[in-house]
Amino acid sequence: MQINTEKYEYSYTDSNAEHHHSYLLSPLLDLIAEQKINPNQKLRVLDLGCGSGNLSHKIAQQGYEVVGVDDSQSGILLASQNFPDCRFVQASIYNLPENHLNQSFDIVIAAEVIEHLLYPRELLRAAKRYLKPEGRLIITTPYNGYWKNLAIAILGKMDSHYTVLWDGGHIKFFSVVTLTKLLKEEGFDRTIFKFSGRLPYLWKSMLCSSTLVKN
Repeated sequence: MQINTEKYEYSYTDSNAEHHHSYLLSPLLDLIAEQKINPNQKLRVLDLGCGSGNLSHKIAQQGYEVVGVDDSQSGILLASQNFPDCRFVQASIYNLPENHLNQSFDIVIAAEVIEHLLYPRELLRAAKRYLKPEGRLIITTPYNGYWKNLAIAILGKMDSHYTVLWDGGHIKFFSVVTLTKLLKEEGFDRTIFKFSGRLPYLWKSMLCSSTLVKN
């Protein structure tokens, strides 16, 4: 029996900003700007898991050249229709095309993507393929730490926070330690973290910027 994979697409109905953009956009733009050495340099940014393109567009508005990639047909269609200042490509992180984009980006970002992947290591390997030497990978993902998890447990929110009832939802939960270890194992170094949303140690998300080490 052939399975209709379109039935399980992470679908989009509009290109409005996602809820996490409100607390991630400012620190994300700060991390991108730190890579800009020459003020006249136009950095190339690859947005892996760009969804319907709103974040790609916000980055392009800062003067960057942006290419967005997502597996969602509806997301890429909306992005292409609404944000002509970016280029968009429909492709899976697990099956990205071999093309002229290889080693052509100063920065690869993946905003709130890695927690949705069964094989998160493949995201880092995709980033390595497309980054220039000494390029930066910026990942954002929900923050998970001891005090936050303790608070969630005490408040009886475990079932809702770690729900299994959200189709296409979170299946990996990273800490600073585990994300740092994954990056190091895949050839990234000089890793820095920033945190965003809520009170300290109850943050909503963490932002991680790491440099691709020269072979």
